[in-house]
Formats: sequence, structure tokens, C-alpha cells
Amino acid sequence: MELQSLRTLLRRARPGSGDFSRHLDQYIGGNKLALLPDGGAVFRAMWDAIDAAKETINLETYILRSDQTGLEFSRRLQEKARRGVRVRLIFDSVGSMDIDPVFVNRLRNSGVQILEYHPIAPWRPRWSWGRRDHRKILVVDGKTAFTGGVNISDAHLKVREGGEGWRDAHVQLEGPAAYELDRLFRAVWFRETGRWFRSEGHPEHKPAHCLVWVAANQEFVHRYRIRSAYLNALRASQREVLIANAYFLPDRRIRRALGAAARRGVSVKILVQGRSDILSVWYASRYRYDFLLRHGVRLFQYSGSILHAKIADVDGVWSAVGSYNMDHRSLMHNLEVNLHVLDREFSVQLAHRIKSDMAESREIKLSEWRRRPWSDRLLEWFFYLFRYFF
Repeated sequence: MELQSLRTLLRRARPGSGDFSRHLDQYIGGNKLALLPDGGAVFRAMWDAIDAAKETINLETYILRSDQTGLEFSRRLQEKARRGVRVRLIFDSVGSMDIDPVFVNRLRNSGVQILEYHPIAPWRPRWSWGRRDHRKILVVDGKTAFTGGVNISDAHLKVREGGEGWRDAHVQLEGPAAYELDRLFRAVWFRETGRWFRSEGHPEHKPAHCLVWVAANQEFVHRYRIRSAYLNALRASQREVLIANAYFLPDRRIRRALGAAARRGVSVKILVQGRSDILSVWYASRYRYDFLLRHGVRLFQYSGSILHAKIADVDGVWSAVGSYNMDHRSLMHNLEVNLHVLDREFSVQLAHRIKSDMAESREIKLSEWRRRPWSDRLLEWFFYLFRYFF
């Protein structure tokens, strides 16, 4: 039934909209997914999986902090490594720039194998400041996996738990898609170290019918893979498009696809940041709000803390959760991964999540937007000019 729904969605796509139809083969069934409600729930579920590990723990993250959350991860990883579980950790050098070296040494001394992705060292071979690993992946025993937008940081905890209450989305999954995430981890490890290892897991199907495509842009030739899926889902949309994206700087083709969907009667709603941890990106993203509003796209400015989610739902059929921001960096420079999901139950949960956040947000109206101060307009124009350098 779900596979037929996907075929119907794909057939709606405008002729010449790309090769999305061939992506149907990328969706694999037999997966069980759970959308985790907040950062605290994400960390607790990950800790439980780590504690239950028998063979391997593979953790890949953009930001690894040596704060209370990071220390708790460190303690559990060290304990499993001492018990003979093979623990491997990849963290990005720029994302984790302020990590305590003592924190890293303790992990190494306990037996955790560590890869610092593209260290900030211009004298090293293949050094690159711009190429970053923005993924967030945890795979335990090759069977249980987590991915989404949550980093290893106190920022994702609720304020009452000692965090900053960042709003994000993360998924726990079991089934063949977990094995695919493990394969992505192993590919990065091999490319950076020259050492290959086999997964302890296997593509085991669960008693579920959730179809998942683990979409990744691991090589330059696949830079447009995730964007292509978004673009064609927008072109195929007939009823409703819901997007929540932290650093929303879509290129011209995505903007036009959003506007075209709204003009043909699709309800297009986008949740954007109300306040940001990166002001340059925030100002640059606002430069194109006028275009979207003029074409019937509705924009909602998140009123809570920092919006960090990267999620979407189209027609209650196709949904996406992952690390991919709609900006130039995610498109051209970062290692990213998205779960593209075909499952009505999961889609309902994700849509409800986005709509709940929109209900607590402030909608941006075109007439009001055009009355904003000239100082804001100047900042938006200035930072938009340099959007490719963020």
C-alpha cells in the first residue's frame, strides 16, 4: 500500500523534473522508526542502546562537547570499551573546536578508537577547512541506529535539565536502514584512515512496513542527491508541504518549486528561526522572504529557543528527517545524511510535530514584512551577498 502511494506521488511529478523515479529502488522496507520528542529523550535512548551493546558502537557527530552531556557519553563509551566492545568515534574538528584535549585522551586511553575529521592543520595532507562532517549517527551492533539533527551537547536539553532548549528532531530506527547508516560510517572511516572493518549487523527486516531511503551526499558526484529528492517531492506535491529548517537558505530552484506549489493551491508552510546561533546565516536567509511571501508561501517564525530541526512532510506520504540544511554549505561542502521515509503513521507524527511548533510561532505577513527597518534590510542584503562563505 505504501509503495503504491510512493509510485502515485512520483507519477505526479512534472515531466523533466529529474530522475527521482529511479530513487524508488533506494527505499528499503522492514524498518521500525520512532520520532524522539526532545534532546533529553534522544540522549536517554542513545545511552540505553550503548549500555546494551554487545559487539560494536559507532558514533559520528558534528559537535562533541566536553560538557555534562558529553561527559556522560564519554563515561558510557569508556565502560563499554573496557568490556571489549569495539567503540569507534568520529567527530568534526571545526564543530568540536572547543573540546577539552583531556576529554579526548581519556577516551583513547580506555580503548575508544577516535577519528577527528579534517583536523585544523594546514600542514597535513588533504587538509580542508570547508569540508566538514555534519552528520549525526549512532549505530549499535549494526542493528539499532539513531540519526537526525541532535549533536552531543547540553544545548539540546530542556532549560530545566540544564540545557538551552534547542528544538530539534532525531529518530531511532531498527531494520535494514540501520545497516545502511553503519555502512556510511564505515565508508568515512575507511576513506580517512585507510582501514576497513565489517559490520556486526546485517540487513535484518523488522515486522514493520516503513520504507526508508538513507540518502547521503558522501561523494562529490552525489552532492545533489538530497536536494533532488526535496525538489521532486515539492514538484509532486498536491495538498500540503510542511518544512522546518534551521538555516533556511534555499537556492533558486527550491524557491521556485515552493512558489509553484503554492500557486497551484498547495498549502506550503515553512517554520524558520526566530532567533539564531549564527546571525550571519539568519540575516542572509531573511533576504528571500519577500519572494516566498509574494508567491503564497506561509512563513512562521519560531518563538521558542533555537530552532535546529531539519524536517519536512509532503502530502502525508513523503517525509524527511536528518542533518541537511537548505543552504549552500549542506549542498556543496558537508557530509550529510537524511532519512527519506514513506510511512503514513510516521508522516502523521512528523506533521503534527511541525504544526504544533507553528501554532506556537508568529506568522510573518507580507504587509508587515515590508515595513521592517531599513537597517534590517541592509544587513540581510549584505550577508546574502556572502552566503556562499558561511
